[in-house]
Amino acid sequence: MQKDEISSIIPFERIENVIYIIRDHRIILDQDLAKLYGVSTGNFNKAINRNQKRFPEDFAFKLTKKEWDFLIFQIGISKKGRGGRRKLPMVFTEHGVAMAANLLKSNRAIIISVEIVRAFIRMRQVLASHKEITKELSDLKNFILKHSNSNNREFKRIWNTIDKLASPKNKEQRQIGFNLG
Repeated sequence: MQKDEISSIIPFERIENVIYIIRDHRIILDQDLAKLYGVSTGNFNKAINRNQKRFPEDFAFKLTKKEWDFLIFQIGISKKGRGGRRKLPMVFTEHGVAMAANLLKSNRAIIISVEIVRAFIRMRQVLASHKEITKELSDLKNFILKHSNSNNREFKRIWNTIDKLASPKNKEQRQIGFNLG
């Protein structure tokens, strides 16, 4: 199976849509990875369990109940008792995806893992550009706030002076304007 065949079967957006951020890692759920590789989730997890030494915590880890509930809520996965999972899922980081492809050894797994790693790289680049934009916006906000505060203070001082002139506190102070009465 060639790269063009895979990309026509699995669009880039589909890969991007199954990448989530958990514990400050960009991850893919075992069920999504199994679908991308074209194997059942059960068979995929059996292969992973037979090779646990290849998957340290920074390559793959099991979600906590709280993390899983959060993902169920966010992405609309069915709950237990409604056809959903019975166990908490394993998730795979970029390195875990590459390691899993080595276990499966099919042409599809190799090509898909390359595309997934490319998706991780593109996502990292997008996040980096967002950080730059966020910093620039923050700098702009700070500049505006710094200068608007001094302008606001100056505006308030002028306004207070006008108020004092417009409403004299004692009768001896000369009134400004025309005396119509």
